[in-house]
Amino acid sequence: MRRLFYIAFGATAGVLVVRRVSKAANKWTPEGIAAQAGGAGERIAEWWAEVKVLAAQREAELREALGLDDSEEGSAA
Repeated sequence: MRRLFYIAFGATAGVLVVRRVSKAANKWTPEGIAAQAGGAGERIAEWWAEVKVLAAQREAELREALGLDDSEEGSAA
């Protein structure tokens, strides 16, 4: 009876250790890292879209201030 108890105890401990190690290892997979980020990719994409819009607006302002026009560039080439 004692041996059966220790075998069951060892098997249970082994299963718990394997599950805990697997859970810790999963944190370092691409899926685990993405889950930890919590939607950071979407926020970065929105921010980058806003940066591109503002950069295009600023470029248009600079072109207007300097008197550059797209039609002039086409004729110079």
